[in-house]
Amino acid sequence: MKVCVLLSGGMDSVTAFYHALAHHEVIGCLSFDYGSKHNHREIPFAKLHADRNGVAHHVVPLGFMDDLFTSDLLQSGGEIPEGHYAEENMKKTVVPFRNGIMLAIAAGYAESVEADGLVIAAHSGDHAIYPDCRESFMQGMATAIQEGTYARTELLRPFIDTDKTGIARIGRDLGIDFAETWSCYKGREIHCGVCGTCVERREAFLLAGIADPTIYESTPPLPAGPQT
Repeated sequence: MKVCVLLSGGMDSVTAFYHALAHHEVIGCLSFDYGSKHNHREIPFAKLHADRNGVAHHVVPLGFMDDLFTSDLLQSGGEIPEGHYAEENMKKTVVPFRNGIMLAIAAGYAESVEADGLVIAAHSGDHAIYPDCRESFMQGMATAIQEGTYARTELLRPFIDTDKTGIARIGRDLGIDFAETWSCYKGREIHCGVCGTCVERREAFLLAGIADPTIYESTPPLPAGPQT
């Protein structure tokens, strides 16, 4: 199958990219510059991996999201919250309908380059906080994309039932150097080690039994998840 990949430059999407290379013909990748605090840190990694594998890579500017939307993930928002990635305060990093907007654009791109499918790296660890990462949402978008394209483009979500630990293991098996990915929402020179996405990254490597190649500003004990 000819596919396009939504490639942010984070460890999930980079793993999805290499997974797609192993199972499909990847003919294009899209990154979205939507005004997040860390876009400038992760997009260069997306370009690095696409260029290394000879795959067309495009950066789509979505500055209106920073101007019009409310989220602490955006440059226009407040401070990035710290703590466990499933805590209630991490909802402050939700960018409203982000995946819906990106998938709509990607669907148009995929049909334009005659791809049969789109690959997105949404995974089970995102379900607690991000409604547009849940399978119920993805099923709805999959139907919309298929019904709204002459090619009946498929939405592939290979990690939807996999957590970050599982993605780390898949990436290891694919030979990915995770030092060439970016997670930290604060977007500074090195990973902070304490924001929700840094905590998730650290925890994933620990639980997967994989050496973490990331340099962090600090590595305090990992916080416990929310009580259920």
